[in-house]
Amino acid sequence: MSDEKNLSDDLNDMLGDAKDGVKKATDKASELAEEAKEKASEFADDAKEAAAEFTGNAKQVLGDGKNIAIIAHITIIGWVIALIMNSNDKKSEYASFYIRQMLGLMLLSIVLGLIPVLNLFSWILPVVLWIMSLIGALSGEKKPIFLLGNQFQDWFKSL
Repeated sequence: MSDEKNLSDDLNDMLGDAKDGVKKATDKASELAEEAKEKASEFADDAKEAAAEFTGNAKQVLGDGKNIAIIAHITIIGWVIALIMNSNDKKSEYASFYIRQMLGLMLLSIVLGLIPVLNLFSWILPVVLWIMSLIGALSGEKKPIFLLGNQFQDWFKSL
């Protein structure tokens, strides 16, 4: 019987130790969960702040007509993207200027490419005009394309 009592006492001690261990583990898990919740909240606040800053920077960059004007010079796809970017409430006259210039230059390239005699050299003039236009857009000045730039502005003034 004394062996049974010793065994029963040992089992009760082990159960008590297990309960204490479970309580300690539960307390530690609660502490860690609280700490994780605080860190997650801090991270969420930092992420919101960074997102707000990024949004502000993006609005400033996209609001700048110079960037849209440069995008308009990057192939027909860039021109379409620039046209879409500039079609919002804050339409930039600077960006519209270069969107009209590039539309005229693209149409001029197509027309020159259709003339058989000029077809061989038809790419030289548009490339030179494109480079001049791109330099103007990069410099921040409205420089019309040589000879036809002002006509492009008149013809495509709805853009």
